[in-house]
Amino acid sequence: MNEARIELLQRMPIFGGIRDDALQFLLEQAPTVVVAARQFFFREGDPPTGMFVLEQGRVAISREWRGQEVVMRYLSKGDCFGEMALMDLQSRSASVRAVDDCTAIELTPANLYRLFEMNTEQFAMIQMNMGREVCRRLRLADEVLFQARMESGNDDTIIRTRG
Repeated sequence: MNEARIELLQRMPIFGGIRDDALQFLLEQAPTVVVAARQFFFREGDPPTGMFVLEQGRVAISREWRGQEVVMRYLSKGDCFGEMALMDLQSRSASVRAVDDCTAIELTPANLYRLFEMNTEQFAMIQMNMGREVCRRLRLADEVLFQARMESGNDDTIIRTRG
């Protein structure tokens, strides 16, 4: 069972290049969380507890807008969510609701701290990988924002240059 879980983690960008023994160490401490369909893993504004790696099922990532739940994207087996909680320790920026019955691995800041104590190099690699993943998502969000501004026809944000 742990071999399959290690393989699942190694296919993820956040755990790319992380050795089997370091992943085994993390998995030994990480609880398995089961969330029934239509229930929440967490809600926007909740305190951060850790990140989740989806082993089974599908989730919807959403934000609230004018009293309505707006789905931003769906994730499935092998995807992770909540990793910002491991980096900035800020309130949850979105809600995550199970679409199907879900099983996930939960990794907490305490889990990662124990890895830091055991193997600083592997800890640093995970932190760098998380930083890369968050940057990738930020680039995507910047592109979406840029496209929305350009399509809106509002040229107040365009900086005029002399030609």
